[in-house]
Amino acid sequence: MITRRHALGLLAGASLSPSLARAQQGFPNRPITLVVAYPAGGPTDAIARFVAQELSTTLGQSVVVKNEAGASGAVGTRSVARAEPDGHTITFGNNQTHGNNMFLLKDPGYDAVKDFAPLAGAGAFEHVFVVRKDLPVRTINDLIELAKKDPGKLNYGSTGVGSGSHLSTELFMARTGIKMTHVPFRGAAPLVQELIAGRIDVSNSTLPSVLGQIQSGDIRAIAIASPQRNPALPEVPTLREQGITNADAESWAAFFAPAATPQPILDRLSREIIAALQKPSVAESIRKTGFSLKVRDPEAFKPYHAQEMQTWAEIIKAAGVKQEG
Repeated sequence: MITRRHALGLLAGASLSPSLARAQQGFPNRPITLVVAYPAGGPTDAIARFVAQELSTTLGQSVVVKNEAGASGAVGTRSVARAEPDGHTITFGNNQTHGNNMFLLKDPGYDAVKDFAPLAGAGAFEHVFVVRKDLPVRTINDLIELAKKDPGKLNYGSTGVGSGSHLSTELFMARTGIKMTHVPFRGAAPLVQELIAGRIDVSNSTLPSVLGQIQSGDIRAIAIASPQRNPALPEVPTLREQGITNADAESWAAFFAPAATPQPILDRLSREIIAALQKPSVAESIRKTGFSLKVRDPEAFKPYHAQEMQTWAEIIKAAGVKQEG
């Protein structure tokens, strides 16, 4: 039985250029590039590499992770939007690259919805407030008290303008009436290095990016920015437990391909990525980073994506974050 979706795919295939038609028939016929729009070494990069390794086996072609950082993730994401839509270039994006950049950058160079087809939702990064280990605070209320003594003196790091770590901290400051100075970085790895070195005071970071450093004692966790405590850090209380409401945040992540990619190729990629995420050994490796795995197929991800874009747009408005050039 031919479904409406398959019929549309056949019609699309009939109008393909000769090169795309050949690519569809023999996909994949060369190595696949999986773009991560952040530097190597961060949690997004790590999860992409777990999946890429599995895909290299199931697709029968090498899947190479390529880090293209810059402009709050817009550089790498833009390159995928403009890539040949033949399935050989895909990306592992998130609420910044495929959401917040639409509201915060005057010209990101792509449309997060129109230029991309979702392949699979992977889940979300929970956020945790961490401080340099010699900062004299042990709780979130200690931090608030210290920040109010000298507004703007404390600095906080993020993984870039428009990132979850940036906007969730702005929301937290709006809710608590404090002021800290923003220091954006090009990804999680350099931010964590500066936290350990003591040059950054605070960060509301994704848990996978700082879990190892918390466990080693290089930095200190003071609050989980989610409704429940995280099993990886059961001793760390939530914001809500410490009296801070309406400041929770999590940052989702998902795989995307250029929108014009033929449907049969999208279906193959989606099927293999979902299988990789659900493979017990891969899922266990991902969960060990602190990432909350919740796999969604494209049809389930689309309404979730739309709702998340609306949610983060409201966070941006509530936090009063201005658009960047």
